[in-house]
Parts: sequence; C-alpha cells; structure tokens
Amino acid sequence: MIYLAIINVFTFFVYGIDKWKAKRAKWRIPESTLLGMAALGGSIGAWLGMKTWHHKTLHKKFKFGIPLIICVQIALLIWFISK
Repeated sequence: MIYLAIINVFTFFVYGIDKWKAKRAKWRIPESTLLGMAALGGSIGAWLGMKTWHHKTLHKKFKFGIPLIICVQIALLIWFISK
C-alpha cells in the first residue's frame, strides 16, 4: 500500500511537470514514460493529474488507456485479495 501511495503521488506530479514543460515549449517527458508510470501502479495519480492539469485529455491513448489500466489494476487487486 505504501508503494501504491508513493507511485501515485509521484505520477500525479510528473503529469503536472510535463504540463508545465508543454506550456513553456521545453523538453517533454515521453508519453511512454507517462503511460508506463500508470501501468506500474500510478494509474490513479495519472488520472488525477490529467483531470487536475487538463493534460493529455484529448489523446486517445490517455483518454481511454488510463481508465483501462485502472480497471485492469482493480481487477487484479480483487483477484489477488480473493486468493
């Protein structure tokens, strides 16, 4: 649970940093890194970062991918807890 809390807070702020960089035309964080962080457990942080900073909300792989990752992670968590 500590890991999930840390990865989600970290992912949330990484999405914010990437949005800040996008507004200033600076070097950006690769989309594969942003999606990878979500896949590694930071999906809630990614979703909250998208909603808070209105970042990547029009990109289909984020708009549909992040909720899909959340659903898969919830299903895995339920399966893991039930075993």
